[in-house]
This record gives sequence, C-alpha cells and structure tokens, in this order.
Amino acid sequence: MKIVEVSNKSYIKRFHQLPYFIYKNDPNWIPHIKQEIEAVFNPNKNKYFKHGSATRFILQDKKGNTIGRVAAFIDEKRSHTFKQATGGMGFFECVNDQEAAFKLFDACKKWLADRGMSAMDGPINFGEKDRYWGLLVNGFNHPPIYANSYNPKYYKAFFENYGFKTYFNQHNFIKPLNKKLPEKYIKRFERINKNKDYRLESINKRQLKKYAEDFREVYNSAWVTHDNFKGMSEDQAMSMLKKIKPVMESDLIWFAYYKNKPISFLIMLPELNQFFKATNGNFNLWGKLKFMFKKLFSKPKYTWGLAFGVTPKFQGIGMESYVLNHAAEHLRTKRPNYKDVIITWIGDFNPKMMHVTKSMGSKNYHDLKTYRKLFDENAVFERSPIIN
Repeated sequence: MKIVEVSNKSYIKRFHQLPYFIYKNDPNWIPHIKQEIEAVFNPNKNKYFKHGSATRFILQDKKGNTIGRVAAFIDEKRSHTFKQATGGMGFFECVNDQEAAFKLFDACKKWLADRGMSAMDGPINFGEKDRYWGLLVNGFNHPPIYANSYNPKYYKAFFENYGFKTYFNQHNFIKPLNKKLPEKYIKRFERINKNKDYRLESINKRQLKKYAEDFREVYNSAWVTHDNFKGMSEDQAMSMLKKIKPVMESDLIWFAYYKNKPISFLIMLPELNQFFKATNGNFNLWGKLKFMFKKLFSKPKYTWGLAFGVTPKFQGIGMESYVLNHAAEHLRTKRPNYKDVIITWIGDFNPKMMHVTKSMGSKNYHDLKTYRKLFDENAVFERSPIIN
C-alpha cells in the first residue's frame, strides 16, 4: 500500500471517486456535492486558508487502485486554544481494512506533527462545524442530511483502535410535525404570546441586511459561552444569508423581538438532500437543472432546523416554546407537505439544549462522535468543556 499526496487533477478525481465504490451497496447513501468538497481545499474559496493550511492523501493498493482517502488541516486560530496544539483530519473514506485506515491516520499525524501539532480532532471539517463534522455511530437506517457526515459502521472501530477518544458526542434529532408540543410548552407559548411587547416575524428576502444584523446580534450574544467562540462579523452574517437565499423559504425562518429588539431566531430550510439526491453528487450545469426541477416539482417531506438561538437575558422564560410552537403550527396549517423537522446537530457539551430538544418530543435521528487523538500517549486527555 502506498500513500500519495493529492497534487494533480488525476488524484483529485480519484479522491472524489472513492466514495462511489465504498457506498455502492448502501441504498441510503447520498453523495456530498463534489464542487462543495473541492471548495474546502481551494484557498480562493475557503477563508480558513487565511490562517491555516490543508493537504489531502489517497491510499493505493499494489495494483494502483484507490482504497482510501483523508485530509489533514490546521486552523492556526483554533489549534493553539487547547492545552495541546490540535489540528484536524477529515473527509476520511476507506475500504474495510484496519491496516489501510491506520496508514491514512499515520499520514495525517505525521503531517500535523511536522507542523507543530500535538493532537488531532477528527473526522472534522476545515471550516465551520455545521458541515462534514463527526463520525456517524448510530442511525445508519436513515439517509444522510445535507452536508452532514455519513459513513459505514466499521469506521468506528478504526478510530477507536487507533487511539482516538471521544471529545464530544453529537446528536441529530427528528420531530414529527403531526405531534403537538407537550402542554407545558403550549402554555408558555400562550403566556408570552399575550404580551404585546413580543412579536414574531418571518424573514423578508428583500431586507437581508436587516435580518443579517438581527441574526448576528442574537448569535453573538447567545454563543459567547461556547468553546473557542470568536464572534460573527457583519460580513459573515450577510454572507451566510446570501449563501442560503437560493433555497430559502421565507416562512421557514423566524425572528422574535421584544420591544422591537431581536432576541431569538429560528432558521430552517428544506432538507436539501431531498433535492441533491437527483444530482448524484455533481452540481455541474446538468446537476443544477436536475436540482431545480426537483425543487420546483416535488414537495419536500423534511424541513431542516439549521440554527436556533436566544439571547441570554431571555433564556429560561419559555422563548423556545414561543418560537418553535409558532413555527410548528404554521407548518401544520400552511405547509402540510412538511411532515418532520430534522434538528442538526447538538453536542453533549450543551446539555440545556439537549434537554429542551428531547423534552419537546424529538427523537434521535443520527448520533455522531468527534474524536481527539493525543500524540503523546502519556498526556492527560480532557473532553470538551460543558456549557453552563
């Protein structure tokens, strides 16, 4: 077996082709869009290259067949915020051969160690946590969610036998829309709804700048206690809304206000793999036409809970009941094609949000793990800190 660094178009092609071999007998698998994966490794498209670096490897057998792939990367802003300087590895795919998997892990470890890293997290993304993050360990009977991880069952043993340990657990949930929220949440909704200082409104696509700033204000306030939180800029908030605008449906995105000040948001989209499945992982011109046809002429069953936030001052008063019950009732009455809401993903480092999600009647859909491997076997391993 031979490790090869991805350095030309031929190797890039092999990097993208391997998953079609790995998942050829898996009816649930939906490929990631190769243009989006490729953008992760393009310094002109991925802002993380401004303060980081990345490489890719493929593994070939004696006959030259590609039997594995992986990427390694360093985000210099993030890596030195831990006790051990920590890089990342991801986009791992491999045939069912532990020796092959270990060669790929070794390649990442060496590349990272040569650049001053003492640990690696994986499988993660060279970018935001909402994409390609974590290893699926439960829920293989459900199809993958757009831009979320999906993998064979046997990968778990590879990671754990190599010495990766659980840094945190991740959970995707599903909530049937035909089941109303428990009575206590409905009462909280009614109590807040009676107060005229509170109001809810759906996003207006023609006023994205306003809603980007409302989103940013809530986000920066609500996420300030999270591990390695850096804050979101105006440009980042606007970029995020512009990115989702082509698939945005106004009545799936809601903002809550108190005396006209933004205090909460709920961002949902149609679960995009319902449309992307038709493209078979290629968003070229033909793929875009297939996507648009599917989007225009099909009625999606799943809506995707992308983000929910509440400013700290209004947490604990039932704001989640106010926003989520309103959105659910709207979908039940106005958009009956939507049958389920999928919530992605909540880490076990956020027990409050885990509790709220479960108590509202959501069930586990996918369970994933983010692992960490310390290069010094004698170093003390610590899990991700809990958000209080």
